Amino acid sequence: MVSNTVHQAREALGHQLKDLRKDAGLTGRQLALRAGWHSSKVSKLEYGKQTPAETDIEVWCQHCSATDQIADLIAAVRNIETMYVEWRRMLRVGTRRRQEASITLELETKLMRWYEPLLVPGILHTAEYAAAVMGRVIDFYGVPDDLDTGVAARMERQQILYRGDHRFHFIIAEQALHTMVGSPEIMIGQLDRLQTILSLPRVSFGIIPIDAPYHAPTNQFIMFDDRLVNVETVSAELAITQPREIALYTKAFHILTGVAAYGKRAQTLIRSALDGLDSS
Repeated sequence: MVSNTVHQAREALGHQLKDLRKDAGLTGRQLALRAGWHSSKVSKLEYGKQTPAETDIEVWCQHCSATDQIADLIAAVRNIETMYVEWRRMLRVGTRRRQEASITLELETKLMRWYEPLLVPGILHTAEYAAAVMGRVIDFYGVPDDLDTGVAARMERQQILYRGDHRFHFIIAEQALHTMVGSPEIMIGQLDRLQTILSLPRVSFGIIPIDAPYHAPTNQFIMFDDRLVNVETVSAELAITQPREIALYTKAFHILTGVAAYGKRAQTLIRSALDGLDSS
């Protein structure tokens, strides 16, 4: 999905560049000669095999008599560059700045929809659970250890659950109740926290039972209104803004909602997980 999304965006930009070249009455070879490029560069850009630099856009538009298109095309290039952000690059100054960026994005969102198959959503963490998760992130990616300030920033994010007119819809797989993060004591505290979350007035919280039927392809994702979807992979975070792709995530979330347990059924699943920890 990551590579497909970025490639589709490059292809869409490439089609625009190709149209400008054809409107100017130039062959690919003619444009390459005028720009001083290798002959293969034009085709790579037009077929989405390479993301153009901003200077490439300027040169292309100048030789195609389309300088009025430079600003829009450069904006498209910058959008492609922000679609795929490697975790090591994002976290190179530590975890705190990443948490602060999330605060800004969440404050701008009226409806947040969040699906997690393995862990509890970050905005619902206890401090101990957050420390255990973020400690593993720091170790795995080998980034600066700012665990205390990173956890503090993650806790600050939770204020949004109680302020303003934001609404939240969280869905987790039942596995997230059993994934051992840190220790049994940390898990007990986190599951108790989830029981409290169930009572928050602007929060919907669903759990997909382990025996729920399979109806749609899914991966972890967070939806910010209908304008942005963030997907976290092992190597990077993907920002999805294409309406047709956002529509697929909306469809997937709707299907997940249909098979998730809410209210007393969700409470029963959490209680069962707690009982298992109490007896271990």
